[in-house]
Amino acid sequence: MSTETFEFQVEARQLLQLMIHSVYSNKDVFLRELVSNASDALDKLRLAKLRDDTLDADVSDLHIELEADREARTLTVRDNGIGMSYDEVGELIGTIANSGTAQFLKELKEAQDAAGAEGLIGQFGVGFYSGFMVADEVTLVTRKAGEKQGTRWSSRGEGTYTLERVDDAPQGTSVVLHLKPADPDNQLHDYTSVWKIKEIV
Repeated sequence: MSTETFEFQVEARQLLQLMIHSVYSNKDVFLRELVSNASDALDKLRLAKLRDDTLDADVSDLHIELEADREARTLTVRDNGIGMSYDEVGELIGTIANSGTAQFLKELKEAQDAAGAEGLIGQFGVGFYSGFMVADEVTLVTRKAGEKQGTRWSSRGEGTYTLERVDDAPQGTSVVLHLKPADPDNQLHDYTSVWKIKEIV
């Protein structure tokens, strides 16, 4: 399958830079945001199946998995929920115009403290980007329920992202974070640690 490279919109680039050079004292928020997104995906699939019982999707064992690989320094958040189509990935993640990013950036500048800033992440639906607080690269693989082909999205947060169609994607979405080195002085914990993951989730 061919891989296409796209540029983030200006607002998206601003947001990525904000996350990469994060001033947030509590970077743990990223994992709560990704788990919350995965939970929403499960709920959306349940609802879709109720509305259309001909939908070719298994809803008998909906769940979220967290998988840490200490050697590879990756953390994966995986769900078997509704998933996204190729076009939806481009729209929802590539442009983020739909998630109120401009308003988010405006309110973030006005937030007087780190706690107030952290509260804004979930409010504006930009939780996915919080992964760049702790990761040098983020890879997302997704397949929309009822569709045969999946999509892989990847970015190092440097202004561009790649999209490609894949044939072997399971239903749902997995987000793989290629973690930065742990740096306790900057509140960057070892997110391959099982106890740290349990503490957050």
